Amino acid sequence: MAVPNYTYLKLKMPGPKGVITVGPTFEHAYEVDVKGVEYAEALAQDEALAADLTKMANEAAEAKSRHAGTFEPAEGTKAVALDPSANDGKVLRVSSTLDSK
Repeated sequence: MAVPNYTYLKLKMPGPKGVITVGPTFEHAYEVDVKGVEYAEALAQDEALAADLTKMANEAAEAKSRHAGTFEPAEGTKAVALDPSANDGKVLRVSSTLDSK
């Protein structure tokens, strides 16, 4: 049978000799309200930061997929078979200007 009032942080309930009111001072109610606003602002900033991080991760994934498979060997390279006895086409590209040592 208690009735809370969240605006003033009061709780009223019937008692044996009338209404019983339980609650802090107005200063305390104001301090709690200020803390609530600060918490809400911090939460909004965290959500914005999380959204930015998600966006950057998606952009990085898209950039990575765009460049996949576009590798071209640099000029001045030659293909050397990994296994000269096998004809599987697996080669290693090395610089053609490397010293033979």
